[in-house]
Amino acid sequence: MLHPHPPTRFAPAADQARALKEALQANGVMPEGYVEQWEDTFDHWVPENGARIVARAWNDPAYRALLLRDGTEACRELGYGGPEGGFIVALENTPVLQNVIVCTLCSCTAWPVLGLPPDWYKSFEYRSRVVREARQVLRELGLALPDSVKIQVWDTTAETRYMVLPMRPAGTEGWSEEKLASIVTKDCLIGVALPDLASARA
Repeated sequence: MLHPHPPTRFAPAADQARALKEALQANGVMPEGYVEQWEDTFDHWVPENGARIVARAWNDPAYRALLLRDGTEACRELGYGGPEGGFIVALENTPVLQNVIVCTLCSCTAWPVLGLPPDWYKSFEYRSRVVREARQVLRELGLALPDSVKIQVWDTTAETRYMVLPMRPAGTEGWSEEKLASIVTKDCLIGVALPDLASARA
């Protein structure tokens, strides 16, 4: 049925955001520099941080042990923590186990080491389906695992943030941490992809 009145037209999102910011600042709710501070934080929350952690764990057995024992401390050791970085748990993949993370309520992840979540991670379809049919969801995302590999899905909460420690691919012996980090993507850290040697930087 057609609506008898023309649709309401809203100002562009950027204009709405600016007006809201100005109103909050004028009423003393938002201090000066608050938005800029978070913009700077977001700029530093990138999956390259998690890739560096994985590469260090692959090359340093002592660091790997720390990561699996106390993920928060291991991340802090490399300078990653702060807001949204409390109580990070690293989940180790094995030849018979693939870990996958989800936030069934919203979109929580270990943002300081994974970066902001991709759109598909926030979608209701992923959040509802991966806990029920993980193997099929992973296949649709491009990761077909043999039946011999168990898939364990971990539900992130506001208190516990997960990251996946992928298996180190064969043929990477002797690689530098920088080169190893170049094959670890955000999808690897979520658990829906495996490191790809073809993407390695020289």
